[in-house]
Amino acid sequence: MKMICIQCQTEMITDCSVTVEGGMFGIKISQKGNKLFNNISAVPKSAVCPNCGNVSLYIEEYKQFKK
Repeated sequence: MKMICIQCQTEMITDCSVTVEGGMFGIKISQKGNKLFNNISAVPKSAVCPNCGNVSLYIEEYKQFKK
């Protein structure tokens, strides 16, 4: 996935990991479903701009999430 920085329009470096410093767990994006075991979750990745340092979070499984 090619991402462009919203600050300076430079192509960003993608597929970087996101972790919480000092923690044993990272972060997770989730959506509660209508049924008992119908929850959807994804581990976010980050993209970093090599020009200005802007960081963007994204998930690759975005099509699984619904309104």
